[in-house]
Amino acid sequence: MQNKYIVITGASAGIGEAAAKLFASKGKNLILVARRENQLNDIKARILADFPNIDVVVKAFDLSQIERLPELYKDLTQYPIETWINNAGFGILETVKEHDISRVLNMIKLNVEALTVLSVLFVKDFADVDGAKLINISSAAGYNIAPLASTYCGTKYFVSAFSEGLAHEMNMTGAKLQVKVLAPASTKTDFAKTAMQDDSITYGEDSQYFSKFNTAEEMAGFLYELYESDKVVGLVNHDTFTLSLLEPQFKHLYQVAR
Repeated sequence: MQNKYIVITGASAGIGEAAAKLFASKGKNLILVARRENQLNDIKARILADFPNIDVVVKAFDLSQIERLPELYKDLTQYPIETWINNAGFGILETVKEHDISRVLNMIKLNVEALTVLSVLFVKDFADVDGAKLINISSAAGYNIAPLASTYCGTKYFVSAFSEGLAHEMNMTGAKLQVKVLAPASTKTDFAKTAMQDDSITYGEDSQYFSKFNTAEEMAGFLYELYESDKVVGLVNHDTFTLSLLEPQFKHLYQVAR
C-alpha cells in the first residue's frame, strides 16, 4: 500500500511523536493529530528535514469533542490511509477518593469514547481493505491492576478487551483489516507528570516511582514490531520491560448460535 498514510493521534509528544519519527524513517506518509498545533508543526518540520521525500499532514483537534469526531474522521479520510493508530490518552494516578469527577470524565472521554468512535468509523470503512491496520494503544495497566490507578486501569482494560474483541470479530467474519493492541509499561514521557499532577516526577535509579522504564523511542520500536508482525497483542512486561508479541490474552466466548 505505497503512498498511503499512517494516522497517529496524540502525536505531539511522547510515544506518538517517537512513533511518527520512526514511521517516517521507514518512508511512511503521516497524518499527525493532537491538540497542540505548534508542537505538531515543529515535529513536522523536524521530520521533513530528515525525510524530505514523505508527506506529513498535521491536524490540530481536541479529541474529547466526541460529537465532532465524525467530522475529523471524514476530513482525514480524504487521504488514502493504510493504518490508524489511536495513541491519544492520559492517566490519573491517585486514590479514587481523591478524584476530581470532571477530570475522570475527561479521561474516559479520551481513553474510551474517542478511541471507540474512531475505531468504529475506521472498521466500517476499512474492514475489507487489504493491508489496512488499526492499532490501539492500551497499557500494561490494561492487563494488570496498578496501585493508585483503579480508574485508569478500567479505561485501559476497556481498550484491551475492545481491541482483542475486534480482532476476533475480524477473524471470524473473514475481514482483511488487522486489529492490534500495544500495552506499554512505564515509559519516560510526560505521562506521569500529568497523571500525578507533579512536575517534579523523575525517571532513573534515584526516582521514587520510576527506577525502571522504557524510553519513548524504545516504545515506538515495540509499536513498529507489532505493526510488522502477524500477532494481535504487543505486551510489555512491567518487570523486565521487554516486548512479547502474543495472540489475544482474554478468553473469547465464541457464540455458536444467534
